[in-house]
Amino acid sequence: MSMSDPIADMLARIRNAGAVRKKPVEMPASKIKIALAKILKEEGYITDFSVSEEAKP
Repeated sequence: MSMSDPIADMLARIRNAGAVRKKPVEMPASKIKIALAKILKEEGYITDFSVSEEAKP
């Protein structure tokens, strides 16, 4: 299944994980997702994030 909107997919994964109080959320990485995650962390919407070496774009 191809994702037509990777940003919407990322935000939905974060929202769904928050709804069930699941802390680690895994998803495919991209430069734009990493940049968005930095902004979400700076604004306090997420506590932290990390990118695994194998997932780096």
